[in-house]
Amino acid sequence: MHNTQPWWFSTGEGEISVHADVERRLSVADPDGREMMISCGAALFTARVALRYLGFVPKVHVLPDPDLPNLVARIRYDGDQVAVVDYERELFTEIPRRRTHRGGFDPEPLPSGIVSALRDEAAREKATLRIMADESERGALAAVVEAGDYALRLDAARVREQARWALPPGSPRRDGVPATAYPARPERMEPSFPSRDFARGHGWGLPPAGTGAVPRSAGVVSVLTTTADLPHDWISAGQALQRVLLLASSCGVAAALHSQPLEVINLRDFITTVMCDGAYPQMVIRLGTTGQVSASVRRPVDEVLL
Repeated sequence: MHNTQPWWFSTGEGEISVHADVERRLSVADPDGREMMISCGAALFTARVALRYLGFVPKVHVLPDPDLPNLVARIRYDGDQVAVVDYERELFTEIPRRRTHRGGFDPEPLPSGIVSALRDEAAREKATLRIMADESERGALAAVVEAGDYALRLDAARVREQARWALPPGSPRRDGVPATAYPARPERMEPSFPSRDFARGHGWGLPPAGTGAVPRSAGVVSVLTTTADLPHDWISAGQALQRVLLLASSCGVAAALHSQPLEVINLRDFITTVMCDGAYPQMVIRLGTTGQVSASVRRPVDEVLL
């Protein structure tokens, strides 16, 4: 969320612990910490991938101590090693490459095999990637995202909070959303899925990818869901999200994330009951290809490893 990177790690003998950094939680947009825990779940999956790349077999215990709710997981590993397979190497390679896309996609459809593989990846982490294949479903979800984005822009407290994580060009910060991570002008796409306004009228951002005469594609539209809506489920959703994003990146597929309607309780309830058969939406994801190259930032290791 806004590249807040709300996590830190600690180490012991044969053990890595993943912690939620509550000082980086968005208190206005994410009062319950749901999105913070999704972020930490993604970091947990990344640690698992890194250990596998080194040949270790991670054994994960999620939320291991009820008295320490911000201890997201303990990952134990011993001296026994198992050979790394190509699939695991590919996921590891994509960790520094993967970026969040904030715009439209090229018109070419994704091969059905890729979409099916991404659904399988989510299921491996006890989540469901629901593809909105019907045009009416895509249009309805786009309208809900647009309503959520509009509602958030009218909330002065949310706007101020978001502005603290929107970096001006040349900023030395290693967190937040830099101007190299979004287009300078909103791209027309069909159907319309608005992105957050990080530039705030300053003209920051990347030049447009196309002429703007023809709307770009919204891509494959999906919702990542879980069967329940507790911290365990949020962490599972984060692991599923990162697994999907890394495999997509390895296939040359970019992802755009939309959480605006999920931060408005009535809109999230609508998506749950009307569009997801009672399952809980944790992220709206669009998938597609694009020639636009964006750049993000990450905090150095010494800030997150204690």
